[in-house]
Parts: sequence; structure tokens; C-alpha cells
Amino acid sequence: NKSLSPPVSYFLPESQPRKHYGITSSISLAFPREIDHIYTQKLTEAMKPFGVFEGEDELSHRLAVLGKLNSFVKEWIAEISESKNLPLSAVANVGGKIFTFGSYRLGVHTKGADIDALCVAPRHVERTDFFSSFFEKLKRHDEIKDLRAVEDAFVPVIKFKFDGIEIDLLFARLALQSIPDNLDLRGDSLLRNLDIRCIRSLNGCRVTDEILYLVPNKENFRLTLRAIKLWAKRRGIYSNMLGFLGGVSWAMLVARTCQLYPNAVAATLVHKFFLVFSKWEWPNPVLLKQPEDSNLNLPVWDPRVNPSDRYHLMPIITPAYPQQNSTYNVSTSTRTIMSEEFRNGLSVTDEILQGKADWSKLFEPPNFFQKYKHYIVLTASASTEDNHLEWIGLVESKIRVLVGNLERNEYITLAHVNPQSFPGSKENHNENEFVSMWFIGISFKKLDNSDCVNIDLTYDIQSFTDTVYRQASNINMLKDGMTIEATHVKKKQLHHYLPPELVQRKKKVKIKYRSYFVFSEPIATPVAKPPTPPAGNTIPTVVGRSVIPHITSSSPGLTELPNSVNGAPKRPHSPSLEDPPKRHKDTEVLSSCNIHRPRNPLQLINLSVDHSYNLVQKLQACLNM
Repeated sequence: NKSLSPPVSYFLPESQPRKHYGITSSISLAFPREIDHIYTQKLTEAMKPFGVFEGEDELSHRLAVLGKLNSFVKEWIAEISESKNLPLSAVANVGGKIFTFGSYRLGVHTKGADIDALCVAPRHVERTDFFSSFFEKLKRHDEIKDLRAVEDAFVPVIKFKFDGIEIDLLFARLALQSIPDNLDLRGDSLLRNLDIRCIRSLNGCRVTDEILYLVPNKENFRLTLRAIKLWAKRRGIYSNMLGFLGGVSWAMLVARTCQLYPNAVAATLVHKFFLVFSKWEWPNPVLLKQPEDSNLNLPVWDPRVNPSDRYHLMPIITPAYPQQNSTYNVSTSTRTIMSEEFRNGLSVTDEILQGKADWSKLFEPPNFFQKYKHYIVLTASASTEDNHLEWIGLVESKIRVLVGNLERNEYITLAHVNPQSFPGSKENHNENEFVSMWFIGISFKKLDNSDCVNIDLTYDIQSFTDTVYRQASNINMLKDGMTIEATHVKKKQLHHYLPPELVQRKKKVKIKYRSYFVFSEPIATPVAKPPTPPAGNTIPTVVGRSVIPHITSSSPGLTELPNSVNGAPKRPHSPSLEDPPKRHKDTEVLSSCNIHRPRNPLQLINLSVDHSYNLVQKLQACLNM
């Protein structure tokens, strides 16, 4: 089928020279005007109060720590080599090296941020050596604190503080006799015959290096990325774990914007970022380069081959082989929320560049606790601080399961989780408990006044708690005192859980019909005592357009460890596929920029290049109007 085959230019030989950045030509090659430099300077000043820039002393301290760690690794590899009876001449040249990746490697880390690093060793050094002898060597070092190993993680890691700097250290063993100081990890041939865990560990460095290679101007890219990351965090949409975007995904979106406007400065690029992605027709994938086939038979993102890839809602594809979708956690709700934020960002930056607003307006947080009418409070409690840290990590990693359950309910149109967790109060719980809370906003489908429908969310909530308890039990984490409780509250009751400055209405606005759910987990900060919830599960029931609490005592308590999921009540109706989101009519200047969305998900890759070309052409046409 020719419609499913990639374009001729889809796989390009590495030797072919790059005529432009990215998979399409640029939208505009315009150079910055004096006013653009002024707006960029104002943008920089607006970001400074948020601590996004690190001083020279802090930078020097990080470099010194990384230098010590690099020497430490070389010393350890030499010791291991000698213990394995390598010739002394080989031991002297065996090498070893520390590579960085993530925000530090991209040059956009903030004050106090940790460093993601990779220890690269030659072929005779085993992963077991890294988690045994190297771990013990770190333990004996005076400047190493808070040392812990997570050997069974998807990407195994050793975490520690080195002279006050938090470091997450991965390990990769290459099929090389020695590791030279000038080693470049971008070559695909390095992946041949490697363990899958080593390939995953290398992926972070390879993706970061490839992103930097693919942008026209690194300094403009870095300043723009700092602004977008700050904006995303302030607007509550920075969390890969909860179904929003993580750091590497935001970096790739900014990099694509830089490719489309290669000569623009940061102020212009921030505005164009919102322009491009407020018009993007998801699920067309964002690609920084043409995917290349390295014939290493590693699994890559390809909806033509992998059925699960066809259902990714917002694919952003990493540029390094093996290509992966960095946004597989995105759900219908989180994509809707981010799309709304893109449109809002475009509106605000329009005002800023017209002189009607300051850059500080872009970084104003949303009034999350005024957007919805009802909440469910999910309270994750533990009896000790160490147990609490473990427990909230697991609960938070599973919240997107609850969001997915709620999205599949036919009466719910949106489930909005706030990435920020909030401390519980000792007034609300036992003196020795530790509690933390998350809040989820729910939009219900609008009903006719004549309709009277009871919505039972017992199944949605209980299947989530079942999942958390089962996972905790499987990994032997579940301990006495670890519980989850779900409580329904109304917006007017939020002051029992949160400081007044978070829940008070700043200005009178018309609020759409929505509702909330809240999650809690322990941390000790005084909050007013809420009303004691009645025994059993507090389940919201919708009558007409109002939501009232309804007690369902027949179902098992949420804090009990369920023996079986089969006992959970069935949901009246749970469609397997959500209804397609309604399209809103765009009335902006660029409303003509509608890119064809393939009906068949298999055509996603084939049409991704066409999509980008169409976007470029139509944006250019709008600029020439």
C-alpha cells in the first residue's frame, strides 16, 4: 500500500548535507530588530526573581564537583581493571568518563537543581561492579551524603549528594576496550551488542546532545527554553509523571520553534512557540530530524508497526536512535489543558509585544482552586517520614491511572490534576501521621434541566486504590499505616484544607460548570480542620447540574487493602474510546492554518512531513498578508 509507505526522503543517509534545520524549511529568516533585543532583555529581567539563573560561584562549584566525580570514576575503573588481571599498560589507559545530560547539559538548570549524569565504562566493567564496589567506594567518601541505589528501576540509578550537589548517576558499559576522553556518544554504532539497560542509560545523553546539535543558535535556544520551562511550571503543566510534559519534551518543542525561526531572539521565539503549537494539529508528531534506520533492530516509535503507538495523543519524538515518544503519558484531559494554555500564552505574548502588558503576566499562576465546583480529596498517609516519602512517590506515579479512569466515565469531560502536592495538617490526622494532598478538578458533561442522573464514581476511585495497593504489595513496600482515603468536598470547603490565599477569589469571573477531586498525603503544615467525613466512601452524585455528596456504605473502605478487584461495583457505562473533542472555531489571524489530520493512525509518520510543510507555508502566507 503506497499510502502507508514513507516518503522517499523519510530515511536520509547520514552523509547527505543538511540544507536547513529540521524536517522543513524555515517559516521566517528575519533577523531581530532593536525592539526585539529590548523585549528579550525585559524577558531576562522578568525571569530573575524566580531563580532560573545560577551565579558564577554556583556554576564553578558544580564544575568542581563534576571534575572530582570524573576523577573518582577513573580511579575506580582502574582499580576494577587491576583486580580483573588486566595488563598494567592497559590499566593505565583504560579511561572512563562522566557525561551529563538533562537540564544541566542543555544549560538551562536552575539554582539548586540536581545534575543528571552518566558513568561510561569499558566492556570488562560489569553493572554489578557499579552497584557493589563503586557504591561502596562512594560510601567511604567524606563528601558523599544521602547515598542510595535503585538497581531495579526501569533505568537503574545511584542517587547521592556530592558536596551539597544532588546527583543522579546512571551506568553504561560500552563494547570498547577503553573509554577515551574525547568519546562522542552520538554515533549509533556504539549501541551495537549492548544490554537494553545500557541503551536506556545512554539515551538521555544522546537525546540531549542531538537536540543541541539540531538548533541554529544555542544561546537563543537556552534563554527561550528557560522562559518556557518557567511558564510551564508556573501554569501547572510541567510533569511527565502526571501526564503533562517533562523537561526533554519542552526542550524539543522549543528546539522545533528555533528551527522554524533560526535567526530570531528569545522574545520572538517565545511568542512564535505559542503561535506554532496553538495551531498544531495533534496527533501529528513533532520531529526535529528525519528518523534514520540504523539496522540495529531496536524498538522505535512507529505507528505503522506498533499498534500501541497509534493511540499516542501528543507524540513528540526524540531525535536520537532508537526514536521514542517522550509524551506517552499524555491523556485526553492533559492535552486539552495544555492546548488551552498554548492559546492563552499566545494571547498574553501578543499583548506583551504590543506593549500592553509586561512579561510578568506570562508567569502568573492560574487560579486553579476557582476553576471547579467539587473535589475529591485523596489522602495518602504514612506513620513515619521515610515511609511517607516512599508512599507518596508511588501514589503520585499512579495518579494518572485515576485520571484515565475518570476520563472514561461517560459523564466526565475533563479530569485536571494539579501537579503540586500540599501538606496535610496534624489537626486533621493523628499526631504521628504524615499526610500530603493532590487536587483534581473535574468537568462534567452539561445536562438538560430536565435530566436527573446519578453518577457513581466508586468504581473509578476503587480501581485506582486497588492498583496502588497491589503495586505496593508486589514490591514489598506496603507497611502498617500506609493508607489512601478519598473524600468529596465542595469548592467552598477548600479553606479547611488549604491556606486562604490559595482559595480566595481574586476577581469575579464567570466560571464554567466544573467540579473537583483532591488527593492528600502527609506533611506537617497547619491547616484548619475539615468536617469529619462520614463512614464509607463519599461519592459525588450529579442531580441536574449540581453535585451533592452521596454516601455509599456498601462498598469496601478506600483505606482497606482489597483482596480482589472483582468485588468492585461495575460502572454503569464506561466507553472504551472517548468521544472526539469538539473543535473550537479560531477567529485569529492564522485561523486558516488548518493542517490535515490523518484519519488512519498508520498515516501519522507519512504525513508528519507534509503537516510541517503545510504549517510552514500557511504561516508564511499569513505573514505576507
